[in-house]
Amino acid sequence: MTQNETPSHAHESAEASLEAQLRDEIAALHSEIEQLRMDSLRERADLENQRKRVARDVEQARKFANERLLGELLPVFDSLDAGLAAAVEQSGPLKEGMELTYRQLLKVAADNGLAVVDPAGQPFNPDHHQAITQADPGQAAPGTVLQVFQKGYLLNERLLRPALVVVARQD
Repeated sequence: MTQNETPSHAHESAEASLEAQLRDEIAALHSEIEQLRMDSLRERADLENQRKRVARDVEQARKFANERLLGELLPVFDSLDAGLAAAVEQSGPLKEGMELTYRQLLKVAADNGLAVVDPAGQPFNPDHHQAITQADPGQAAPGTVLQVFQKGYLLNERLLRPALVVVARQD
């Protein structure tokens, strides 16, 4: 206590100092609580984003799990297409059996997300078709697919194999 301070003045000064110290400590605690709250919100958002990412990855894996198997079946589709094209003027139980087998195979494949790309007469689409040559358009519009050498396939709207096509020449 200094000479000019009275005991009550010194007591008030100590109380003010203690009050300021407590205010500073409360402010520091509020700041720490706010930081912890922000960290908690960030962690919660990270967990939610990770959950969504895992769900999206699982969905993608499910959609394309059969990609290899269906890709290996494409030559079987091609062989059946060629056989049916060769037997176009024939009839009988053998042709009917091939047609039934082909339809059943297409249904099973479609049930698993496979779609046929057979663009004859449609405009050329470089995202789904691969032009192997061009020809005179005749009656067709320029840029139209005139002939399909090999059908293409999509698996759940993603290109598995492009269709090999002949496109009408553009002038």
